[in-house]
Amino acid sequence: MDITKVKEIADKITNNVAKVIVGKDEVIELILAAMFAGGHVLIEDNPGTGKTMLTKVIAKSISGEYKRVQFTPDLMPSDVTGLNVYDRKISEFKLVKGPVFTNILLADEINRATPRTQSSLLEAMEERQVTIDGNTMKLPEPFMVFATENPVETTGTYPLPEAQLDRFIMKLNMGVTDKSQELNIIEKYINDNPLEGISAVCNMEDILDVKQLVSKVFVHNCIREYIVDIILSTRDNKKLVAGISTRGTLALVKCCQAYAAIKGRNYVEPDDVKKLAPYVLAHRLIIFGSGFGHRNSYEFMEDIVASIDVPVEDWEK
Repeated sequence: MDITKVKEIADKITNNVAKVIVGKDEVIELILAAMFAGGHVLIEDNPGTGKTMLTKVIAKSISGEYKRVQFTPDLMPSDVTGLNVYDRKISEFKLVKGPVFTNILLADEINRATPRTQSSLLEAMEERQVTIDGNTMKLPEPFMVFATENPVETTGTYPLPEAQLDRFIMKLNMGVTDKSQELNIIEKYINDNPLEGISAVCNMEDILDVKQLVSKVFVHNCIREYIVDIILSTRDNKKLVAGISTRGTLALVKCCQAYAAIKGRNYVEPDDVKKLAPYVLAHRLIIFGSGFGHRNSYEFMEDIVASIDVPVEDWEK
């Protein structure tokens, strides 16, 4: 298996995105792991941290079709999926496809739309298809949803239900930038917009090939047991209303395969699991009590992972 192709493409995309997004190499790497695993990403962070810009430059780097939907309380499901409109000239209904028919869809401030509109993405995210007036249509491949949330403002928002959160393979935040990174950003943007100078470094076929290669990455039985032990420990935890579902188990396995391939390996290590588990699993936890935000659930998941014995077998074979 030529796993080096995965690393080469990941490095090309990371370097290309870094021309526009400063100091976020780890976030980019995690997003690529999610993309190569065939998943969707929820980014929660304050306004102005580069969430939208990041999605734009990734779409541009892979020559993918990119569409953005600004979620608001008056947004209707048909504004996302599309609808049949009566055409008087031909005296019949004509399908007008919504923005969901794309490669990368940005659902900006997804929690500002009503639950009815939020749920319009459920079928698209899970089954890569959309049903309009009884007709089911496949979405383009690859298809990925980036959704953003603003954790500061809660007025006029509708928290995502557990079923919707479970559709996202990872939940991330952009993180803070230090002084040198802020100065670098000023230098890049003071005279022009570096996004305008970005060109594609790979195409859709490359991404589909990478997804096939990632699915072949070896996961030793001891690594599989390690992952299952982590999952089961959440289901037995008395501080949790509900633990991780089977979808979460498969999501962690796929992300670990993708992350290992990005690192140039054709096998998964325990460190891959420890690294990714909080990003893949934390947002799926339902903790007793209120006031638990992303950071709390992330740290809660870190503690669970730390409590599980790490396998010491030869997981390369």
